[in-house]
Amino acid sequence: MTKALNKAFEAAARLSESAQDELASAILAEIEAEERFDASIEASPNKLEGLADEALAEHRAGRSESLDDAS
Repeated sequence: MTKALNKAFEAAARLSESAQDELASAILAEIEAEERFDASIEASPNKLEGLADEALAEHRAGRSESLDDAS
């Protein structure tokens, strides 16, 4: 376990039981979502590559904007 994660768990341990349960549910949901995303990418790597190619083409054609400029 990393130092940062250990520190986070130590802080979480000071929360009420209900807050700990809520945090645990959020963490588990995030891990499950990450696993589903990874599985989706592994199942269709060509789709992600196609989306990246499309995004690059749009950028090169001047149809993108900097996130710093977006409002």
